[in-house]
Amino acid sequence: MSANETLSIFALGGINEIGKNMYVLQYADDIFIIDCGGKFPDESLLGIDLIIPDIRYLAENREKIRALIVTHGHEDHIGGVPYLLRELNVPIYATNFTLGLIELKLDEHRLRAETKLHPIDSDTELEFGEVKLSFFKVSHSIPDCLGIVFETPEGKVVHTGDFKFDLTPANDQAADIHKMAQIGSDSVLMLISESTNAERTGLTPSEQMVGGHMEEAFMKAEGKIFVSTFASNVNRVQQVVQAAIKTNRRLLLLGRSMVNVVNVAIERGYLHVPEGMLIDPRTADRLAPEKVAILCTGSQGEPMAALARLASGNYRDISIYPGDTVILAASPIPGNERDVSRIIDNLFLLGAKVIYGSGSTTGMHVSGHGYQEDLKLMLTLMKPKYFIPIHGEYRMLHHHRLLAESVGVEKGRTFIIKNGDVVDIEKGIARQTRTVPSGVTYVDGMGVGDVGDVVLRDRKQLSEDGMLVVVVTISKSERKIISGPDTISRGFVYARDSEDLFTEVNRLVKKRVDELQEANISQWNVMKQNIRKTVGQYLFSQTKKRPMILPVIIEI
Repeated sequence: MSANETLSIFALGGINEIGKNMYVLQYADDIFIIDCGGKFPDESLLGIDLIIPDIRYLAENREKIRALIVTHGHEDHIGGVPYLLRELNVPIYATNFTLGLIELKLDEHRLRAETKLHPIDSDTELEFGEVKLSFFKVSHSIPDCLGIVFETPEGKVVHTGDFKFDLTPANDQAADIHKMAQIGSDSVLMLISESTNAERTGLTPSEQMVGGHMEEAFMKAEGKIFVSTFASNVNRVQQVVQAAIKTNRRLLLLGRSMVNVVNVAIERGYLHVPEGMLIDPRTADRLAPEKVAILCTGSQGEPMAALARLASGNYRDISIYPGDTVILAASPIPGNERDVSRIIDNLFLLGAKVIYGSGSTTGMHVSGHGYQEDLKLMLTLMKPKYFIPIHGEYRMLHHHRLLAESVGVEKGRTFIIKNGDVVDIEKGIARQTRTVPSGVTYVDGMGVGDVGDVVLRDRKQLSEDGMLVVVVTISKSERKIISGPDTISRGFVYARDSEDLFTEVNRLVKKRVDELQEANISQWNVMKQNIRKTVGQYLFSQTKKRPMILPVIIEI
């Protein structure tokens, strides 16, 4: 077998992190992309709207890409699809519901017409040269989720997607354990499996548990009921619908993503809502409070989502009044706790009854990701020779490796890799000895990849210490200052209270420019560098702040 026929597996996103999943399998000249997610930025990434994987390697090998296979429709698995398609028009293979969510994104980006979309299900079989693909059902917190089997000349590679083993799923889409056992009985070379809950002992509770608690809360509520959850959790939405039916409430949807996902789910048969149950804000306002339930986005504290605006009293059509009930049917993702807590405080200030906290406390949320026993069951069913834990931070990957070893994967045959690390398999032997380019790409408004670390550093500096503009006008013929220096401050200090400070800044700038002129130094970049250094040192000594200093030199 030539080196060109090596089987290679690597990630461009989703390793040592939760989000922006993108995995790549390559055999010879055939490349398959698994998922293409986006990740929302934290508050340190000022102005950034979305983080997506760096696709340099894929762009350099575009003629080898055969397909993008999407395991399910969560944002961290489909959020980057429109940006990938701008660069690489690859065919997409996904289930019916997942394609519905992808189509919403393609319509928004005006890419639908030129994109090839292929529906698949657990019975689909695909063939690309020497690589065959088949699929199996898994349970998760969104409908229509699949694991993938790649049959290559080197052996069988299985990618689980996100999963848990829910024996009583709310949507009757149970994991196909029998098919998984069949796959594992025929020698799996490599298992690639998610690790999100690898630290949590036991089995993941069933989604059905939430339904009973939801109905109980609806029956006890006296005013309007607000339920905030992930829009994509169609199983949870269905249970809210059932609770509303049993308590004779009509349902109002708030938040663009909630409306879009519910519409797709209803159109494609994944959500069953009685005709006439969904109402608009005007109808909700006319009904008695005890006849209204409101399903909204914002469970993670997003400042512009419906729940945050309701909590601050800024939602135009609907208000929360004393006695209303608010249910947070989702646990905060790590990093979002402070934003969620602020919203909860505001809800209490409005006089609402708030049901919040961990899912195990309130019964209003269960995870869609497998706990340790779920992960061990998957490993036991597949019986892989090699194992790559993915979709988790390092400690989760480490715990998943220990679980794998506890159920029979030999020590040394688990690869905990970083994004860009390549596991090559040749003649049945797996090694990790090389890397491919990887990293992140920032989406900033309409710009993709045009904001880098330098721009972000400047934004951070501006946000912390502001800026100072120093304007100097110089005579072109006499090389002398004829106007200024003038100093303009924005976000640094209040100018009217700092006249002495700016007077000294102007004096220092004039002195430094005169010295440079006497030394016959007139290059603008050198003068600006000197002004920046002189002013920066002085301001830090006086204020302990480092504003961005922008010297402006005008020649007349």
